[in-house]
Amino acid sequence: MTALRKNHESLFHQTLGGTILTFVNDDLLRRDVRFLGDLLGDVIREMAGTQALDCVEKIRKVSRDRRSGSLEAESDLIEQITELDQTKARIVTRAFSIFFDLANLAEDRHRVRILRLREEERHPRPRSESIGEAIVQLRDAGLNPAEVQSALDHLSIELVFTAHPSEAKRRSHRTKIHRMRQALQELDRVDLLPRERKKLEELLRIELTVLWQSEFLRPSRPTVLQEVRRGLSIAPRLWEVVPQIYEDMRRALETSYPGTAFRLPVFLKFGSWIGGDRDGHPHVTCDITEKTLLLLRQAAIQAHLNCCRRLTEFLSLSENEAPISEGIKKRIAAAVTAWPALESQLASVPPKEICRRWLTIIEWRLEQSLAKDFDTTLSPGAYRDGPELEADVQALIESLHGNRAERLIKEELTVWLDLVCVFGLHMNRLDVRQDARVYCEVIGELLAKLNITNDFTSLLEHERQAVLASTMPWPHDISDEGLSQQACETLKLFRLLHGAMSKFGRNCLGCHVISLTSTPSDVLTVLWLWRWAQTVGCSQGTDVAALTDQLPIVPLFEKIGDLKSAASTLEAILQNPVYAAHLARQGGRQIVMIGYSDSTKDGGYLAACWGLYRSQVELQRIADRYGITLTFFHGRGGSLGRGGGPAARGIYSLPPEAMDGSLRLTEQGEVLAERYDDDQIAFRHLEQVTTATLLASAQPGSGIEPCWIEIMEQLAQRSYQEYRDLVDQPGFIEFFGSATPIDEIESLNIGSRPARRRGERTLADLRAIPWVFSWTQNRCLIPAWYGMGAALEEIVEANPAGWRSVSEMYQKWSFFRATIDNAALALAKTDTFIAAQYAQLVENSDVRQAIWTKISNERDRAVHVILKLSGVANLLSATPWLQSSIEVRNPYIDPLNLIQIELIRRRRNLLNDAASEELEHIRGLLRLTVQGIAAGMRTTG
Repeated sequence: MTALRKNHESLFHQTLGGTILTFVNDDLLRRDVRFLGDLLGDVIREMAGTQALDCVEKIRKVSRDRRSGSLEAESDLIEQITELDQTKARIVTRAFSIFFDLANLAEDRHRVRILRLREEERHPRPRSESIGEAIVQLRDAGLNPAEVQSALDHLSIELVFTAHPSEAKRRSHRTKIHRMRQALQELDRVDLLPRERKKLEELLRIELTVLWQSEFLRPSRPTVLQEVRRGLSIAPRLWEVVPQIYEDMRRALETSYPGTAFRLPVFLKFGSWIGGDRDGHPHVTCDITEKTLLLLRQAAIQAHLNCCRRLTEFLSLSENEAPISEGIKKRIAAAVTAWPALESQLASVPPKEICRRWLTIIEWRLEQSLAKDFDTTLSPGAYRDGPELEADVQALIESLHGNRAERLIKEELTVWLDLVCVFGLHMNRLDVRQDARVYCEVIGELLAKLNITNDFTSLLEHERQAVLASTMPWPHDISDEGLSQQACETLKLFRLLHGAMSKFGRNCLGCHVISLTSTPSDVLTVLWLWRWAQTVGCSQGTDVAALTDQLPIVPLFEKIGDLKSAASTLEAILQNPVYAAHLARQGGRQIVMIGYSDSTKDGGYLAACWGLYRSQVELQRIADRYGITLTFFHGRGGSLGRGGGPAARGIYSLPPEAMDGSLRLTEQGEVLAERYDDDQIAFRHLEQVTTATLLASAQPGSGIEPCWIEIMEQLAQRSYQEYRDLVDQPGFIEFFGSATPIDEIESLNIGSRPARRRGERTLADLRAIPWVFSWTQNRCLIPAWYGMGAALEEIVEANPAGWRSVSEMYQKWSFFRATIDNAALALAKTDTFIAAQYAQLVENSDVRQAIWTKISNERDRAVHVILKLSGVANLLSATPWLQSSIEVRNPYIDPLNLIQIELIRRRRNLLNDAASEELEHIRGLLRLTVQGIAAGMRTTG
């Protein structure tokens, strides 16, 4: 250790090595954080100098002292932050930001170690929350093989990567962290030679040096196609772990039900909104959606080509030594007859190496399948979609049965077959989303052009439905002449969707999601446009009504009022004969999406949680009444204020009657990096989601007491009133704009999408992501708890019997417990001292006092009642490791918050000088603080 670090008790040596994450008493964790801290300390000293490290250390020490209870340290910390010039502020911000990257890296690495250790300790029993444990539970609960097969047949999970990134890091930044993660993993090898260890350590030092000398912030917003490619960057991890999930399921079934032949469906799939979500996003055009579909297809085909070529090299089986079925030989002959170009491809492959000859044909067909555009016809021999490739791979597997190749089939070919079944030739099924209000405007314009009605928007709802139903399918093409750009783009979109499905098969597209759905005509409008596209896009004489390739139309119920009326809206849709026929052609399955983000922003946390739960129950009743199958699409975010939290906990808390084994979940923002940047963490996440969905549907929980529903209605209504009283308070918008870094977040180049749907400076138009992101940055987190304290306090004070019922609800009802526990976590992350410093930025003292008093009082009420309800001394007493994690992170997030506050103050003082270079520099520093605080808080959007 250098003398410098000995003298200064370096933040990065002492804190990382001896304080941060001490909740895990493990030498390996301490070794990692100490080692990474030493490297970072060296880099700061080498790159910025001794004085820079002195400055960082001084702020770190006084911040820690303040958290230890020193009254003098509080004013001292604020004074030190205030006196920082821009150069020092930049160094401190960058230092603490990288500190959190390293802390997160060490924490993730240790999580993997613990998972592996627990699995080893439990062997041969299955590990906790694993697929193996789930099957054991089903067996021990008395389910026979037929009942397990039924549960498997109903199991269908689709994880959908969305187009609202709240990940503030650049892709190059994430790539460096990923390489450091890999190097850290290598350092765990027990057989590592000294020269190999030295090399890895030097690689880590180089990565940190380059990271320190790199620009943390993107110079401009990413394009949509850059976001598409960023989404595809996690594909290699999925390609690695998804077959492991399927193999785990097979192994678990064989272990618990030996000798039983189960039929394993494709129960885990993936979708994407990136490149298809045009809701309030002017940059997602038809051209972008077309290019996205092509990129997804190309990515899948290239990945399959890699598998195919590897297997061609590996499968050197000769017919002289390993007999092959006649069926595969006939297929080879038929392929050569159909596509004579194959003769030259097969000329170099020995005639007796049948497997290689068949794989050469598959490789050639995959190469033929690469499409450059939608206008060019697929080349002869090209695969249209995944099922065609699946049939060819399955044929190879069948040809090897009977020649003692079962091990080969299991370890090599089944893995590829699983990948083909899951990813097809589409990689991720692309969803399209659009605002219902946009389609209402467009259909009104089209119907006027077609002389059907001149003022569709003024019609009553039943009149709108009648007009739409009676005029579909419209049998003629519609000219763009005289139409608005919005209408032209919509027609082009539906032509594209029909063309994509016709050319590449049903699986290239997922759902068509209608955001802000409030009426049945919102859904019928999309059906009108889809059936028009089918009609004009099909060859003459085709019976459009008989087409089986149908686009699932998905209403998205988001706001509190829309959730309340969701069941009646669905019932009206199902009663419409035209829509009922459309649904029948899809096998009678309706997907309904419910939005956690906008419902919380609209009505507050508790009202939203109950509104979402109640709507699922009511929607399921309607589905049962009309004999359809319902799949719920849960639009959750990464943060607690947007439905985040542990994925398995969220699944277990869903209404039992609404869990039939199928669900869709969004994977949003920085969650993609946290869950999928490491193979083993990705595997753990996917197995937990699979396990929770299987158990929650195959073993539904007991029913809830009628009085619980009545209590929840009261709690939700009181919470809603309290929340709306806050956000509707005169001056609230002024408070929000001044006491949070919303201006900086709106200008931060973290995503291609604007922060507002229609560009209006209103709370209603602001998207939920920047809303939640802002309250997380200032450590207030009101979207995840505000209103709950007032609602529960009424039960405590006024109704002892009711309070006993609430206590029983917490003990016995998974939904209510998850709701309370997630709020407790958000409150544990809330810091009123820091939030109060942000409130001081509000110039209007009356507004500041009124709003802050309400927030502070409600926070105190919420903490009090949650502690009383859970019967613990601290909010996270039940999860001490998490409580310790938050406590040790706080002293290092605090300085970043105070720097951000000081910079906001300086920026506002310079606003009159629009050309000031200093102003631009301060804005850049503010964006750095946003990124650093996000890294420290995690799951911020």
